[in-house]
Amino acid sequence: MSKQQTIIKSPIVDIDNRFNKVFSSFSSLSSFHCKFSSGNRLIDIFPNHFSFYSLNRKSDDNIKSYLYKPDSIILQVSLNLHSVVVVLDTSIKNHVATSISHIHLYNSLVIKTIHHAVNISSTEAELFVIRCGTNQATHLSNINHIFIITDSIHATNRIFDFSLHPYQIYSVAISCKLREFFQKNNNNFIKFWDCSSKYKWFLHNTVDKETKKFDLTPILLCRSL
Repeated sequence: MSKQQTIIKSPIVDIDNRFNKVFSSFSSLSSFHCKFSSGNRLIDIFPNHFSFYSLNRKSDDNIKSYLYKPDSIILQVSLNLHSVVVVLDTSIKNHVATSISHIHLYNSLVIKTIHHAVNISSTEAELFVIRCGTNQATHLSNINHIFIITDSIHATNRIFDFSLHPYQIYSVAISCKLREFFQKNNNNFIKFWDCSSKYKWFLHNTVDKETKKFDLTPILLCRSL
């Protein structure tokens, strides 16, 4: 796969526009209410279109065996026009969260997206980068298979948890995008793979290093996404 990169940087949004977007998102939740009622949720309608794979850390053999699997995914994507791998990571330093996603496509440049946000929790940052990576992947043409590789597999469980929790707005946004993706084609699916940073799997290790090399000092510590 090509080592070249396209960098897309999202600017820090000013506080007025940020609040407008937040209020707009909350006001739109009512239009999705019926979609998240029992029997009409993603887990009810599309149970075979998504899955989670977590690392069993009980033995070194389990770890080695597991880490071979992302390698096979990369090989699959390198040979398949309809697959994409999204590698995600976040880091928080000096109250600034850096979220980076790398999107790997068949015979294409690596698409790199960088986001900075101020005064947010690690879970918010993780869900935000999952949301951004998912949005980009689902908008690519002729993509049926999406592989999300992250060291925050616990955060992905929030996507399918429709009980009240502080991160529900992210759950709603990601779920709506996945619903659209699954409805396009009955063969569409997404898989979430756990990949801890400490095992330094080569593609995730690259993203992890990039998130940690940023050392931004914000002038105004306003909460911003």
